[in-house]
Amino acid sequence: MADDESGYVHRPDREPPSADATAVDGEADAQSADGPEFGASGWVLVGMVGVAFLLVPGAILFLPSAQGVISSLGLTLRDAYLTLPLVPAFVLGVLAVWSAVRSQSN
Repeated sequence: MADDESGYVHRPDREPPSADATAVDGEADAQSADGPEFGASGWVLVGMVGVAFLLVPGAILFLPSAQGVISSLGLTLRDAYLTLPLVPAFVLGVLAVWSAVRSQSN
């Protein structure tokens, strides 16, 4: 037996414990070496966050030049400024609930 500076005693007849042996209640089995899988619902959420934080603010910048389209929908410019951010907010809420329910059922 050899004793190094850390106080670890190397025993050639025994292997060091593996990560699976030290896991509590199968914790290592639940996650792979790369971590938990992101999945399709995660990518849907990432896409919607991109729409909510990039596309909608960009569209808000162009609202004054699109007054003809807005008025053809029966909305005023004020209505468009209020509803444009509201739509992705509702969609993000629904997607968050869907993702949470889906992750609990798996």
